Amino acid sequence: MPGLYSRYIKPLHALGDAVAITTSAATAYWLTEDTLAGFITGTYANFLVYALIAWFMCTSLLGIYKFYRVTRLLKIVVNVLKVTLLYLILIEAILNILNTQVFSRSFLLHHYLILACLVILWRIIVITSLRVYRKKGYNYRKVIIIGYTAPGKELRRFFKNHPEHGYRFLGFFDDKHAQEPGVVGTINEIEDFVSQNEVDEIYCSPFELQKHQIVRLLSFVDNNLIRLKFLPEPGGLPYQKLQVDFYDMLPVLIFRSIPLDDSINKFLKRAFDIVFSSFVIIFILSWLLPILAVLIRLDSKGPILFKQERSGLDNQKFKCWKLRTMYVNSESNSKQAQRGDSRITPIGAILRKTSLDELPQFFNVLMGQMSIVGPRPHMLSHTMYYSTLVDKFMVRHFIKPGITGLSQVRGFRGDTSEIHQMRGRVKLDIFYLENWSFFLDLKIVFYTVYNMLRGEDNAF
Repeated sequence: MPGLYSRYIKPLHALGDAVAITTSAATAYWLTEDTLAGFITGTYANFLVYALIAWFMCTSLLGIYKFYRVTRLLKIVVNVLKVTLLYLILIEAILNILNTQVFSRSFLLHHYLILACLVILWRIIVITSLRVYRKKGYNYRKVIIIGYTAPGKELRRFFKNHPEHGYRFLGFFDDKHAQEPGVVGTINEIEDFVSQNEVDEIYCSPFELQKHQIVRLLSFVDNNLIRLKFLPEPGGLPYQKLQVDFYDMLPVLIFRSIPLDDSINKFLKRAFDIVFSSFVIIFILSWLLPILAVLIRLDSKGPILFKQERSGLDNQKFKCWKLRTMYVNSESNSKQAQRGDSRITPIGAILRKTSLDELPQFFNVLMGQMSIVGPRPHMLSHTMYYSTLVDKFMVRHFIKPGITGLSQVRGFRGDTSEIHQMRGRVKLDIFYLENWSFFLDLKIVFYTVYNMLRGEDNAF
């Protein structure tokens, strides 16, 4: 079974931390007070709220939820001690600022010690259980190595000697050592092998490849949503934004690091999507959609909603909802709207100009098919067309599509029939997925509303 459940590991750690905070506070209260009756009410109940907020602020600052398959237990324990120390400092600072004497020194000391022990114990239990699970052949990733080199052979030994990390090695690819044991093909055979065997990750020794082969490989992994990691070898790489990881003492360069691969970031973005879309649906769409539906129906014959299959996360298709803005026609799934398009109805022109036609997509967000902010989804025919013409077009499908996005607020909204326009959109979409932050999302939402109010030339 591939690594399907890896996304739940970090939220599992976070849930365990929340339980550890509650348990440590209750236990400390029990050890220093006569009864637990007062713990669930009054001041100590408030302490739990502050403690949870303080803890997750500290974990966010230190980034201790960034776990990798090869992270050592010692590093995990050290990270827990670091965040506990920062948490202690923060709690003590807050208590000193508030000048409160409600919590005894004995209670706080017991709380800090018990919390550190419980969090470390939980980390060890989860990591150990996961490694046993992977050692039995579950939650694995299929990998290949390009280049029959010393680092590549060392990495193969690592995979073989550490099955608990969940890597299933399928073979080497090399032009110069085709007869060596473990070499299953040449460089030109990689693409067919990867597609047929559903390879998850490729480890590459770029020193063994020619420049045009590296460029072709980079294009292939981007267009097929495959993780590429470089083994340290001399020679230049066409990309500079690389992340260093360690397998024992062997440094490995990870080609594309995406912030939203982190489960905490993913949870934060999803929570924002749910809250924001729910607010819009309850307080705006509940009364606005019926009015717009009547106007659309009076304006022209046809359905109120227009549903179209579009490319979503991992290039999976989904039904994207919009208010119908055109007369019913046979080109709606193949031809993009253009300025002065005769298919657009009078009411549709107003809806498109004000972006009100996109409002039903908040239901797509609530269902998890889209996000508030992300690359705009394209028609399936456009995805097929531009993926062959625009380099790295498929990279934008590593994250969920959005109702709005960085490329939209930076002037690449609307008609992208010219290739240079689509290249500009893709460039900004890739920048967004590589540099995502919650504050960047808020900034994009602000400028989206601002542009709606002032009007946009590219909205038609």
